[in-house]
Amino acid sequence: MTSIRFSRDKSGRLSGFTVVGHTGYAPEGEDIVCAGVSALSQTAVNALEAVAGVEAKVIIRSGFLSARLPRGLRAKQRYEAQIILRSVRQGLEDIAKAYPGLVKVS
Repeated sequence: MTSIRFSRDKSGRLSGFTVVGHTGYAPEGEDIVCAGVSALSQTAVNALEAVAGVEAKVIIRSGFLSARLPRGLRAKQRYEAQIILRSVRQGLEDIAKAYPGLVKVS
């Protein structure tokens, strides 16, 4: 199972996310569920930098991705980062609904 946990700051805004595990839907290299989760997670990290101009604190290793927003963002960066994180969360929740028991978002 893949678990995805979104975190919030003291103001209730999304401040990052962590993805842990493999879905086990199919063998490595053929797992479309894992590929979907990975694509959305990587897109979030890339969009934070390319679109919002935010250099998130990122850790990536096999079966693990963590991305955290840095402190001190300008208002525009904060706004754009929220749109990106909320959009990616929605996509991951949609995958979790389509593949219950394989993906969990909290």
